[in-house]
Amino acid sequence: MAFIQCDFFSEALGLSCSMNVILPQATRQQIGMKGAAGIGPHPVLWLLHGASDDHTIWMRRTSIERYVSGLGIAVVMPAANVSFYQNMASGPQYGTFISEELPAIARSFFPLSDKREDNFIAGLSMGGYGAMHVGLSHPERFAAVVSLSGVLDIADIAKEDDPGRQNWMRTVFGEEYPDLKGHPADLLSKLENHKATGTDLPKLFACCGREDFLIEHNRTFNRKCAELGIPLEYIENEGSHEWGYWDVMIQDVLKWLPLQKA
Repeated sequence: MAFIQCDFFSEALGLSCSMNVILPQATRQQIGMKGAAGIGPHPVLWLLHGASDDHTIWMRRTSIERYVSGLGIAVVMPAANVSFYQNMASGPQYGTFISEELPAIARSFFPLSDKREDNFIAGLSMGGYGAMHVGLSHPERFAAVVSLSGVLDIADIAKEDDPGRQNWMRTVFGEEYPDLKGHPADLLSKLENHKATGTDLPKLFACCGREDFLIEHNRTFNRKCAELGIPLEYIENEGSHEWGYWDVMIQDVLKWLPLQKA
């Protein structure tokens, strides 16, 4: 595998930004790894971080590079601050950056496929929400969307009676934050809208540990999908909000992804 850290200027954000990128490499001499790569453009997993972390976290806390080494897939891990992957009311336009500018920049730097069947998006916690938000906002772009321990009921978390959380929500969503039900950021409303219009959705996957403080969010999302008849691969198992759980589950996610056979 090849690993690149990129620092570049974002027009959408008006500031410098970073992303870590893992690229497939055909090799038989890396100790303990099987390298696989076609001639490109490569399938790509857009992998998002949580609120306490940045673009480096997946490589520091998991063995993601080793897990993808034999799959012939690129992994792009961008930095998005504590934006909830939104155009922030009092901050940079991370929604535009993640959904529009980042794919264009990454594809200009590296041989990454723009075909729907070759693109997947995943994330954990805030990034699990971000993956579902981007994937359900642009379903025509992705073959699969994955949330690990995601904040899947944004209207519920915005109501929490915690001054720090309230300030964070206000920074991201502005004065609308106390009631996000039906807001464009509300994933449950997105599901209802897609069902009503018959949208061809990507494959959806969500998992959460039973000891995780976000378990009810995931159960609510699962119930909504079942109510609407929207297929969802849902896993509820032992675990909490921590990297040991995500390191295990990302391996299951990689096995589940509908990767095209070479």
